[in-house]
Amino acid sequence: MSKITHIKLDNFTSFAGLDQAFSQGVNIIIGENGTGKTHLLKVLYAACAVTVGEDKEKGFALKLRNVFNPYEGRMGRLARRQSTSVKTKAVVTREGGAKISAEFSNHTNKPDDVKVTGVTAWTKDELGSAYIPVKEMLAHAPGFLATAAKREIAFEEVYVDIIKRAFLPKLMGPADKDRQRLLMALQKAIDGKVVAKGEHFFLKNKQGDLEFTLLAEGMRKLALIWLLIQNGTLLSGSVLFWDEPEANLNPALMGEVVEVILELQRMGVQVFLTTHNYVLLKEFDLRKQKDDQIRYLSLFRDESGAVFSKASDSYLGVDPNAIAATFSNLYDRELKRSLGGIKL
Repeated sequence: MSKITHIKLDNFTSFAGLDQAFSQGVNIIIGENGTGKTHLLKVLYAACAVTVGEDKEKGFALKLRNVFNPYEGRMGRLARRQSTSVKTKAVVTREGGAKISAEFSNHTNKPDDVKVTGVTAWTKDELGSAYIPVKEMLAHAPGFLATAAKREIAFEEVYVDIIKRAFLPKLMGPADKDRQRLLMALQKAIDGKVVAKGEHFFLKNKQGDLEFTLLAEGMRKLALIWLLIQNGTLLSGSVLFWDEPEANLNPALMGEVVEVILELQRMGVQVFLTTHNYVLLKEFDLRKQKDDQIRYLSLFRDESGAVFSKASDSYLGVDPNAIAATFSNLYDRELKRSLGGIKL
């Protein structure tokens, strides 16, 4: 398996011309709402997904459509909105130089009309992956896959995919030391193990089997990570995409989540995540060890409204940093109030 090294987007959704290299470890994507953080994850995930299983048969264009779910399935709606005709291109590169690209215009309707190149070299080697959306799905797993297979439902395919990966059986053989250590750390955090009975997930601990609908959503997300490590979805060479890990998570657990992500990176898993949370961002800065690879990607709009990126391999180098700026503003306001309105 080889990791993702680069992406180039031309007129794709809100991106006018993104040209970005990635870390082989953790890539943390920040930016204000509407700057395309989730869009970036989805393009990268679609590229990974088409190297494995049934998605390999579907192809890159169809996977892009399914993970974005544009109105009426029209590919052209993924083109950057302008008053004239627009040509759109998305290119993802992995180690070794293999590239997969998709080209279309704002007038393109069907995935079959998208020009896709580089498929043979790209799909030669599998690139295992998992995409964890903001909305936790394991509590909604019963009947979901059967419904999605027969009905048109208004869910992007990332929701179907993560449930399928969660249902995979345990990997054969004993877990290696790194995986076992991480599984034990997660078991401590969630106070138990995850078991499946049919299509229902339970947290098994001293109290018995607790159905997921009775658990806090943040705990369910940690339980999902436990499952993905146990069943071998997240192994060395695989890629994890996690959209806002902090969503509905107790702030006291954020340090543990960051430690899990860093441990996955140390095991050889490449990670892409988005966040709006200062605590999560700062936990990475404080917990990073010498050999950990972390890249911060800041997405921002220029005066024309197009989205661009700046990258830094250190927290202090992140600029612009909307998260830190908001926190600083909040702190200044509190300090001003405590000082009785004295100008700072």
